[in-house]
Amino acid sequence: MKVLVSVKRVADFSVKVRVKADGKGVDLIGVKMSLNPFDEIAVEEAVRLKEKGIATEIVVVSIGDKSCQESLRTALALGADRAIHIETSFETQPLGVAQTLKALVERESPRLVILGKQAIDDDCNQTGQMLAALLRWPQGTFISRLTVKDPEIEVVREVDGGLETIKMSLPAVVTTDLRLNEPRYATLPNIMKAKQKPLEVLTAEELKIDLRPRLKILSVTEPPARKPGIQVANVDELLDKLYNEAKVI
Repeated sequence: MKVLVSVKRVADFSVKVRVKADGKGVDLIGVKMSLNPFDEIAVEEAVRLKEKGIATEIVVVSIGDKSCQESLRTALALGADRAIHIETSFETQPLGVAQTLKALVERESPRLVILGKQAIDDDCNQTGQMLAALLRWPQGTFISRLTVKDPEIEVVREVDGGLETIKMSLPAVVTTDLRLNEPRYATLPNIMKAKQKPLEVLTAEELKIDLRPRLKILSVTEPPARKPGIQVANVDELLDKLYNEAKVI
């Protein structure tokens, strides 16, 4: 069973990003970049499927400028077999990514597509759902457990009221939650081996996809500074402030 995994290069989660002076985006100059954490979980899950003898090949794909190849090499070092880079100078947006992945699914014919539930830079949480709709495939989102028994899979997904277990037929699209697994570290030998693994470069034009942004960012602002806390002497004073000042009770 071939598995397709999408990955994105984002600002590292430990970095405090700053808004550009013109308020049109985030300043990424000199900022540490890394593999999107949810995508890293997706790669790990695919690798575990291969270690169990379920997956036969893991293909990772990333869309963006040439710097995306660094994230693809990281995914290859974690255990993916080959990579595809869709090179574009446009800022990627969920619908364009979903359409590109649909074209790759038709080209590669995977039985399972695994994506992170969202990227930590834009937090859109839309690509997996859009891809499933375009392919007319069943989908399991925010999954915390995956069991594959071809031709079916069973997923446990997190919902507001608790956990929901869904069984669906393959092929399917799933998106990963944080509790699905704990990604491994790439070892030095695997990092070296990753340099020799195949990495194919394509353009959106070759796939007949239009990646021009459909959404325009009007402004980006930093969140308001958090007000300092106060110390109260007793419960009565706390209740008084919650009622009269905070207006929460």
